[in-house]
Amino acid sequence: MIRNRTWQEKALGAVNGVLLVLIALLMLFPFYYMTIVSFTSYSEYVKTELLLIPTSFVLDAYAYIFQSDSFVRSLGVTIFVTVVGTFVNLLLTSMMAYSLSRNILGKRVFLFLVLFTFVFGAGIIPTYMIVSATGLINSYWALILPVAINSYNLIVMRQFFLNIPHELTESALIDGANDLQIYARIILPLSKPALAAFGLFSAVAHWNTYFSALLYLNDPAKWTVQVMLRQIVILSQAGNILSEGVQAARGLQVPPAETIGMAAILVSTIPILVLYPFLQKHFAKGVMLGSVKG
Repeated sequence: MIRNRTWQEKALGAVNGVLLVLIALLMLFPFYYMTIVSFTSYSEYVKTELLLIPTSFVLDAYAYIFQSDSFVRSLGVTIFVTVVGTFVNLLLTSMMAYSLSRNILGKRVFLFLVLFTFVFGAGIIPTYMIVSATGLINSYWALILPVAINSYNLIVMRQFFLNIPHELTESALIDGANDLQIYARIILPLSKPALAAFGLFSAVAHWNTYFSALLYLNDPAKWTVQVMLRQIVILSQAGNILSEGVQAARGLQVPPAETIGMAAILVSTIPILVLYPFLQKHFAKGVMLGSVKG
């Protein structure tokens, strides 16, 4: 029997709903303002202190940044690092998690080492020395290999593998399958929710790579889009994305630095926003799997 809510509960629910709507609007407003400014013309932007509803939409800022070879190249670098880095993260983390979920020699030692790195980090200087000693400076692998396995993701994924019924793997062993076949044909297909959740985490982390790229990549041609945004936004070098000669040859009028910065931020944000809906179905389930033993 469903109990009717009292007026106090209804009032509390209404207040909570209003507060949640207000909080959502506050969080969405910066994204809305960024979008509006990126489509605003120069004349309308300079005469308005706080632009909320523009009278016209122009694509000058987007045309300008996509005419920039350096920005387009940095976008391609970020896509490459994100795709390859996420694949490496999921492959190595899932393989090690599956191995540690089995009864292997030295299992406790490996688990201790994983937990040790989870609690104690090497720090910037030792990590840089290792990257330099392995010859990864100014290489894209410097952004991928040092973070190939995340300790937290490994522990949670191992717990998820432990929740998979042992009867499945035992039946496969009786049928003559080896561990690699069990991992590829049984474990991975059953792990789609966990792989989707951790894949999204890894993709967002790689897409937002900034400090590592700034630290390890000396060649500006190899910079990621986040480092390029630093050049545009933080250093206020929006007008220097294209040289004056290229601007004259292409007939480009330099838009305000603010609109270029907003457009560049929006372009670098949209791919991750587009990716999330495709993984949402698995994401909500994946973040809970492995949290309890069942």
